[in-house]
Amino acid sequence: MKFLIKIAVVVWACMPAAFAQGTKTWTLDDCLNYAVQNNITIKASELTKQTAEVTLTQSKYSRFPSLSASASQNMNNGTSIDPITSNFVSQLVHSTSVGVSAQVTLFNGNYINNTIKQNELLIKQNEFYVSQAQNNIILSVTQAYLQALYYKEGITVAENAVASSQEQLNQINAQYKAGSVAGLDVANLQTQLSNDQYTLVTSKNSFRQQLITLKQLLELDPLANFEIATPKLSDQEQVVPNLKDVYESALATMPEIKSANLQTEVSNFDLKKAKAGYLPTVSLYAGLNSGYTNTRDFDFFTQIHGNFYQSAGVSLSVPIFSKYTNKAAVEKAKITIQQSKLTAQSTTKQLYLKIESAWQNAVSVQSEMQAAENLRNSSKLAYDMAVKKAQLGSLNATDLLVSKNTYLTAEQKYLQTKFSNALYYQLLQFYQGNSIKI
Repeated sequence: MKFLIKIAVVVWACMPAAFAQGTKTWTLDDCLNYAVQNNITIKASELTKQTAEVTLTQSKYSRFPSLSASASQNMNNGTSIDPITSNFVSQLVHSTSVGVSAQVTLFNGNYINNTIKQNELLIKQNEFYVSQAQNNIILSVTQAYLQALYYKEGITVAENAVASSQEQLNQINAQYKAGSVAGLDVANLQTQLSNDQYTLVTSKNSFRQQLITLKQLLELDPLANFEIATPKLSDQEQVVPNLKDVYESALATMPEIKSANLQTEVSNFDLKKAKAGYLPTVSLYAGLNSGYTNTRDFDFFTQIHGNFYQSAGVSLSVPIFSKYTNKAAVEKAKITIQQSKLTAQSTTKQLYLKIESAWQNAVSVQSEMQAAENLRNSSKLAYDMAVKKAQLGSLNATDLLVSKNTYLTAEQKYLQTKFSNALYYQLLQFYQGNSIKI
């Protein structure tokens, strides 16, 4: 019995470690790679690309002739024309007609070739859309991951604040019992402890909520265990790249710029296809046909063999008046070209605004980071000295709380600048075509 109890104790002690091993700690690289493979938006853009590939294949087959077979069984009663012999008869006629026909377009204003070239461009454009969707999710995951790290650091700061307040409250309680401090000091520290505990709870809730946001971007089950790694961010100032260099690199690498510029070429093919409506269409057709009728005395197969005939021809269709259809198509295509050019200009402008905003923030944060670190260090030193004075009874609780709150505010501001610096620096690296690494 004692042996079984010992085994149970060992198993119970090992269970937390087993569960811990089953919970993966996700780095930023893990999150980015998983999101690119599993995000729904990216998968949807990939399906759209596959649709474009099918459309291209279909347009290439438009060059080939169409082939179809037909068969019909007819019954006529009374005076009518025999569909097989073309004779007038006055009786019940049973007839069978069979045939195979083919048709191919020889010329239609180069419409088919322009459609194929346009569809090839659309595949390239959809490849850019896929890359754009991947970039969007990469930026979203990076921002969400750094925000989660900020909240995680905030939990540590809040826990330290609670521990410090609890220790100070224990000391002030001892001094109060000894009659060396007033009850108001005890009440003030108790209030501070409650505030610190509340801050700790809100920090944990913010962190959990941010993890949910990150899991949604990764398309993970909301109930799945999810922990993020805590990399060591550099406290050193990083060189902010030149704004012009970042912008020029982004123009050459960002898929939204390439897709917007490509849209103008796609619209030009719409114009060429619309102009094809003014040109004649030349088609070649051919057919094999035969039939059977009960008005003749030959059996079915004999008539099928004897009535067999072939046909072939060329047809020409020349548009003369299309009720403004062709002209409207041309005018709409020209308008679409202008719209695509405006869209390209707007996309370029929006990209520049994003880059300039990230650059300005990176410069501002770097100038604030050193000041925030100095403020954090000096306020921490002042708070440590205030704690020692309070322990010696030469500082009241109110002044101690003021010093502590000053330090906590400085600590939060330093964390904000540190994580903001990491975010904006990585954004600028990303716009230059470099991988995001933290």
